[in-house]
Amino acid sequence: MKPYITEAYIYSLNKGKLTSTEKREVTVLAKQENGQYVVDYCGVKCLAIFNPFTGALYADDIYGRID
Repeated sequence: MKPYITEAYIYSLNKGKLTSTEKREVTVLAKQENGQYVVDYCGVKCLAIFNPFTGALYADDIYGRID
């Protein structure tokens, strides 16, 4: 998969609470076998999921960090 830039809702925008009206730019690096994505957000690699009902990507840069 070739990396690409898109927007995602970020978990930590509001001190650990999702701010549903704000999206930030992320770089999608890979899609895992379990359906999760590895994204880069401000230099932090973390996990993200795509919600087909909302059509949006949700990144977790607090608990989903990848070292």
